[in-house]
Amino acid sequence: MAKSARSEDAGEKPARPAEKNYITPAGYRRLTDEFDFLRAKKRPEVVSALADAAAEGDRSENAEYIYRKRQLRQIDSRLRFLSKRLDHVAIVDPREQKRRDRVFFGATVTVEDDAGEVCTYRIVCVDEIDGTSGDISWRSPLGRALLGKGPGDTVVVHWHAGLRELTIATIDHL
Repeated sequence: MAKSARSEDAGEKPARPAEKNYITPAGYRRLTDEFDFLRAKKRPEVVSALADAAAEGDRSENAEYIYRKRQLRQIDSRLRFLSKRLDHVAIVDPREQKRRDRVFFGATVTVEDDAGEVCTYRIVCVDEIDGTSGDISWRSPLGRALLGKGPGDTVVVHWHAGLRELTIATIDHL
């Protein structure tokens, strides 16, 4: 079947299939909880406050009205973002991983550098990153380097201060 004349004339590229958003069960709960809170509680509160502010009169000089409109736009933007992320989610439970001798999504990995410094990282999705607790994205340079490796394997990673060589000490699929 031929493409539509409109898409050929406009020179549009065919739509790319959406990429899976791998996420841990805990991360999925956090995203759905935030989505539900914003949709069911926060947005109705802001809409009500916006209606009250609009009833006060001149909207062009009404700071409360302007603030609530901005707040509503931010909530709607976040809801659209979360909705798109949740549409293509693939929940991966690290406890169900069959090959426990390799680093896979959701694994907690302890590495040691050549100076003997030990660090622990957990490989998670982009939405779950938390640098303070050692949660790194599976798409980060370190995350990609560690995936598929086993204890004793050494990886070389481009760090902010140059190359860094890390040896995998332990892997845990909690």
